[in-house]
Amino acid sequence: MTTKPAPQAAPAAPGPQAACARPEPPPPEAKPKKPPLPEKPACLDAKGGCPGWEAYSYNDAIQAYNLQLQAFRPLAEAYLQKLNAYVKGSADYAQCELKTLQ
Repeated sequence: MTTKPAPQAAPAAPGPQAACARPEPPPPEAKPKKPPLPEKPACLDAKGGCPGWEAYSYNDAIQAYNLQLQAFRPLAEAYLQKLNAYVKGSADYAQCELKTLQ
């Protein structure tokens, strides 16, 4: 009595590719708010200029604004880095998805 060899299973199809990692955008609340520019007194545009006290007050407001901008700048740069990382992650994700189609 001869025995037939057992039928061999077809080779397994390659397993599904690992899922591509989707990038997460930075949350909107992480976006820093730029300080508002002080309101310019109307007398600055007038022919006669501003009285001394008003000019000094505006100058003080501009100096305070400049200090606020110095604090704002590193926050804006950090947010920009997060946005750039998101853009790079999006490109990497698109490339990964493309490779799964090949």
